[in-house]
This record gives sequence, structure tokens and C-alpha cells, in this order.
Amino acid sequence: MLLFSIALIIGLVLLVISSDKFIENAALVAEKLNVSPMIIGITLVALGTSAPEMVVSAIAAFDNAPEIAVGNVLGSNIANIALVFGITLLFSSIPIAKGLSTKEVPLVLAITALTGFLLYDQNLSAWDGIILIIAFIIVLSLLLSGNKDLASEIEDELPEDNGSSVMKSLVIAAIGLAVLIGSSKLLVWGAIGIATALGVSELVIGLTIVAIGTSLPELAASVSSVRKGHHDIAIGNILGSNIFNLATVLPLPALIAPGLINENVVSRDYPWVLGLTIALALAVYVFKKAKNNSIPRWIGLPLLTSYGVYLFIVSTSGSV
Repeated sequence: MLLFSIALIIGLVLLVISSDKFIENAALVAEKLNVSPMIIGITLVALGTSAPEMVVSAIAAFDNAPEIAVGNVLGSNIANIALVFGITLLFSSIPIAKGLSTKEVPLVLAITALTGFLLYDQNLSAWDGIILIIAFIIVLSLLLSGNKDLASEIEDELPEDNGSSVMKSLVIAAIGLAVLIGSSKLLVWGAIGIATALGVSELVIGLTIVAIGTSLPELAASVSSVRKGHHDIAIGNILGSNIFNLATVLPLPALIAPGLINENVVSRDYPWVLGLTIALALAVYVFKKAKNNSIPRWIGLPLLTSYGVYLFIVSTSGSV
């Protein structure tokens, strides 16, 4: 038990550090090769904060633990809205960017609804994975269209060119990716060991410990963004990460280890994902009409409270 706990902690620490280094240097390479900053932001930045979920879910599926993968995706989306956005709001109110209510929010609602429809039969099939990937391509195309003003904002978020060569950045990115994969393997091994030792289901471990750990990059990115005054990047990071999780991470267990899923995914966990997504959408629509056109800081308190309630519900049913 102690060994599994140490593996879990070390895996989480290395996961956060390696994902940060991987995305930072991958962005530097893309920038030096004259790839559009907008493309970097929409793909690499969003992909970077979702990389831990993606690698952990793939490793879990290959290790015949698809429930950790599914739990990681749903748990991360719950944590992104209730925990990450809740904490972010404690630092600052979030101005509602132009187009948020007409493009990003409807798209994340659509992907969330599609996921619920596919999970309703309690079976995650390869075809479900393919449908989600096709939906992601469509969503990505819609997000990229008409975002001419995003380039300058994303450019400000990219790491400064410190004179490092493309080769050096490539090497560091490759090392970061290797550590990312290794730490994910260690994390999954520790999580499975703890679940077995405590008699707790792999789904619950994925929904809680693993989900919180893989959501740390989103938390760091969002808090950093609001402290720098880039409030729209903060909420965009959360919405984008949730889209990536559902449309690119969830297909991994569907394609690698398709099969029946725990009934609690449909009856307990997915409703929380849908409910929190709708709550975030309502906050955007309601406070868009407010005088200062921003989501107030106090909204963070009910979000954090809701996350505490969710953890309590999951922990009291920890064996299923």
C-alpha cells in the first residue's frame, strides 16, 4: 500500500512537470518554424493541458483498466469547472469575451450532449470513439473559423524565445514526452494498486485522485492567466480542455478497450458533467447582460461547494 501511494505521488508530480515542459518547448518549436500562433494556441496549448488526461487514459486502457480512463475524463471535466474555475474565480472576476456565448459555450454543450447520448447504453464502443473524433474535427474547424483576434492573445501566452535552438527545444520536448508517458504509467500502476488494496473501484480512483492530478495543468494555466490579466484565456482553457477530454481522450478507451461501462457513469457521474456544463453556460448568458459583463468572484464559492458535495457522494459509494 505504501509503495503504491509513493508511486501515485511521484507519478502526479512528474506528470505536472513533464507536461509543462513538453508543451512549452513544443510551442517554441512551432513558433520558430513559423507556425501560426493561433494554430499553436487552439491545438498545442489546449492539447498541452489535456496531455496528462490523454496519456493516462491511453496507458490505463492498454493496462486493461478502462474504468480509470473513463473516470479520468469525466472526473477531469467536473474538476475543471467546479474546482479549477472555482479557484480561478477567487482570484478575479472573469470578463465574458465576445463570441463566448455564441460559439465556445454552444460547442462544449453540444459535445457534452453527444457524449451523454453515446454513453446512455452503458457501452463504450469503437464506433462511439470514431463518432467523437469526427465531432472533434468539426468542432475544431468551427473554433478556428473567424478567430482573427486570437493570434495576438495567444502570442502573449507563448514562452519568450530565449535563443534556444530548434533542436534543443525538440530534445527537451521529447524528454518531456518520455517522462510524461513514464509518469503516467507509474500513476496508473499506483492507482490500480490503491484501488485493489482498499477495495475501491478503479472508476472512483479515476474520478477523484487521478482526475484531480491530471487537472493540475489546467489549474496552473487558468490562475496564471487571470493574474496576468488574460481572463478570456482562463475560461477558454477550461472550455477547450473539456472539449479535448470528451472528444479526443474518451475515444482512447473506446478504441483500445471497448466494452460495457459502470452503470454509475451514466446515473451518477455524467449528470454532474452535464449539470456543471449547463451551470457554466447559464452563468455566461446571465452575467453577459450584467453591467460589467463578467462572471463575479462569488460564483467560485458555489462551484467549489458543489465539488465538495460531488467528492462526498463518490466517496460514500467508493466501492462501486
